[in-house]
Amino acid sequence: MSVEAVGDVGLIGLAVMGQNLVLNMNDHGYVVVAYNRTTSKVDEFLAHEAKDTKIVGAHSIQELCQKLKRPRKIILLVKAGAPVDEFIAQLEPYLEEGDIVIDGGNSHYPDSIRRTKELEAKGLLFVGSGVSGGEEGARFGPSLMPGGSPAAWPHIKNIFQDIAAKTKEGEPCCDWVGETGAGHYVKMVHNGIEYGDMQIIAEAYDILKNGLGLSYDELAATFEEWNKGELDSFLVELTADVLKYKEEGSSVPLVEYIRDAAGQKGTGKWTAIDALDYGIPVTLIGEAVFARCLSALKDERVRASGILGAKEPQDLLVSKSKKDFIEDVRQAMYAAKIISYAQGFMLLREAAKVNNWNLNYGGIAMMWRGGCIIRSAFLKDIHHAFTSNPQLENLLLDPFFTKAILRCQKSFRRVVAQASLWGIPVPAYSTALSFYDGYRSAKVPANLIQAQRDYFGAHTYQLEKEGASGKWHHTNWTGRGGRVSSSTYNA
Repeated sequence: MSVEAVGDVGLIGLAVMGQNLVLNMNDHGYVVVAYNRTTSKVDEFLAHEAKDTKIVGAHSIQELCQKLKRPRKIILLVKAGAPVDEFIAQLEPYLEEGDIVIDGGNSHYPDSIRRTKELEAKGLLFVGSGVSGGEEGARFGPSLMPGGSPAAWPHIKNIFQDIAAKTKEGEPCCDWVGETGAGHYVKMVHNGIEYGDMQIIAEAYDILKNGLGLSYDELAATFEEWNKGELDSFLVELTADVLKYKEEGSSVPLVEYIRDAAGQKGTGKWTAIDALDYGIPVTLIGEAVFARCLSALKDERVRASGILGAKEPQDLLVSKSKKDFIEDVRQAMYAAKIISYAQGFMLLREAAKVNNWNLNYGGIAMMWRGGCIIRSAFLKDIHHAFTSNPQLENLLLDPFFTKAILRCQKSFRRVVAQASLWGIPVPAYSTALSFYDGYRSAKVPANLIQAQRDYFGAHTYQLEKEGASGKWHHTNWTGRGGRVSSSTYNA
């Protein structure tokens, strides 16, 4: 008995994200065929959340494929790793040339590179798409970052851009990112930047609460005020909400009772590892990951606090008044944010070069302007910077951001200095400021490091006057060494 092909798109995986994405597509007029490994979930979904919709259920992989129009478009929203490969293997016998498999999970980008190549070799198309925005984003408009087989884009473009979040100007927060694993790479860097944004906010909270002594009401009001200006963002907005939230009957915000040990799922760590592999100094995201690692040592930190001593309160030493210092913290937060995004786009540029991806950096900033966790007004300025100059070497060299950093610089230094005097850890702010000072230094002390390397390991060095293309030299520094030098390479 033949099965009528009625579905515009199929989706496998009816957890919360999957269900909400199906309902989103249904709202935009697409007929979705839904399948889940535990088929009872399909029936429950159709009987409740999907009741009185055009959503169609399937109780097997074969039935799912039979109910889809050609070329078939099937979205996987399952756990990253082996489950994705297992479902692809189950789908393959029922797919035809030109059919499209879309992985919308948090897959590591090397897996997406491999899957693109494997499926294209079989005449199929693969898309690895970052999806950001959580449950609410999936339901009402996520940020979508698709990459993989370019031939797939014309077939999925309308669906993806229809269901994506929109900017205030009505532009979809979705566009084609690039080849093979580019979509999941951009999502990985998005998540790394998210780690950085959250750490920047947390450090501001720590300084204002434990350094300046602001009450929770004052903290919430401060973040609400900051959200009206250049720091306008989803994360600053939700921070104000968190700082105000009290459980019924309590006079103290819930956040005060939450254990100070932050979890992580790996995408920030992936970003930091990739930055090391590519040799790009993405220092702020790295420190944000390490800060979470340090927070997880809760019991050890408690023991250490009893041995190493408590922080000694001191007067406000490097700013004129409490009000002035709050403004200093706001400007420091903005400066650190600029540097974090500059580092993130440095990493994207290097990855594009290594993997032969054609990334549209202005388009990426546009994709992040709505729907995703790092959405903010600030991204409009990044979009403008890369649109005005697609070959922009670094965000810090764009005139708008050059002026912004210069304007914030004194406040930035005062905040880092004051935090140090108070004994409040600010790894994100400190590393951002150090990166800025290093990046704008025509000469750094690496000449001494290279001399040291040649002294103990005969690693050789180049002379300033001969430049990067000059020959490599070795010196017998002690008179006891030989003439033979080590081979020269960079890891």
